[in-house]
Amino acid sequence: MERRDEDYPTLFERCNFWAVVRDEHDELIGFGYVCGMRLEHGYMEDIIVHPSYRKKGIGGQIVEALLQEARVIGLEVVTVTYDPTHESFYRRSGFLPGGGGVWRASI
Repeated sequence: MERRDEDYPTLFERCNFWAVVRDEHDELIGFGYVCGMRLEHGYMEDIIVHPSYRKKGIGGQIVEALLQEARVIGLEVVTVTYDPTHESFYRRSGFLPGGGGVWRASI
């Protein structure tokens, strides 16, 4: 899937909250956010870490920061959809795979 940088301004308007990690030069190296309808359910998406910084715990720190904020604002359920190759990462972060959902593109 190609990058869609032009979507980020709208994304920031619509997401509940986000977390970022920057390097010592203030360059963005990690990002993630939770969106939803601001009720008791949120959807975590786009946990992204720059390739040069992967496997150093940054993704886990982003997820934990997002889950902590979810607790603070009272989200009871946080879900995430992920590529199966990332299942162990999300399991380590406390997510449990489950069935029961399907999705389709709106186009």
